[in-house]
Amino acid sequence: MTYAQQLIGLFRQHENEENAGPMKAYMRNQFEFLGIKTPERKELLRGFIKENGIPPLDELPEAVRELWGQPEREFQYLALTLLDKERRKLGPEHLALLEELVLRKSWWDTIDTIASRIAGFIIRKYPEEGEAYLVKWISSDNFWLNRTAILHQLSYKGETDEVKLFTYIRQHSSSREFFIEKAIGWALREYSKTAPEQVKRFIEKEDLRPLSKREGLKHVNSSKAK
Repeated sequence: MTYAQQLIGLFRQHENEENAGPMKAYMRNQFEFLGIKTPERKELLRGFIKENGIPPLDELPEAVRELWGQPEREFQYLALTLLDKERRKLGPEHLALLEELVLRKSWWDTIDTIASRIAGFIIRKYPEEGEAYLVKWISSDNFWLNRTAILHQLSYKGETDEVKLFTYIRQHSSSREFFIEKAIGWALREYSKTAPEQVKRFIEKEDLRPLSKREGLKHVNSSKAK
């Protein structure tokens, strides 16, 4: 059996139908669930890795794709955990894989991990190679790719490319897609922890959607209240 098949077999042994229903409902019935909650999932994976390790880098994409192809959502979480554990070894050649994952089984729970934890980490290390993907993602008709581009700098703090962040937001500031409005607000709120005045001026100047403004100003307003 492949690495992924062994992992899939282990997790199917721990399926919990009682938990699966509420977990599926929480995700608006977008995906099936095994019913394995986060603490148990982490514990099972920890034990599996202790015994089997993590696939070599050249075999990791195959394992990730095999996990991603399973109907239950826990397997997509496992795939992202494996990628995250190896993210320091990932290079620009893995951005195509991440793009593939964004476009398959798309929802905020996986997109946000890909954007801020993995894609953003790679692009910070390899900005020139990452630029081609960012240009494609922010210009795409697929709003999950747009969200990935907007959120990729979420953890950059003082290293944030402010011009790029504001440019990407302007490109989609009129969008009525909830997940874009929310991403814009989240990106601005996070950057406001580093540059509150710049974010405040940007929000006052730009014609942003109400949700984006409200979310973007949360940290600035809470700091004023203190």
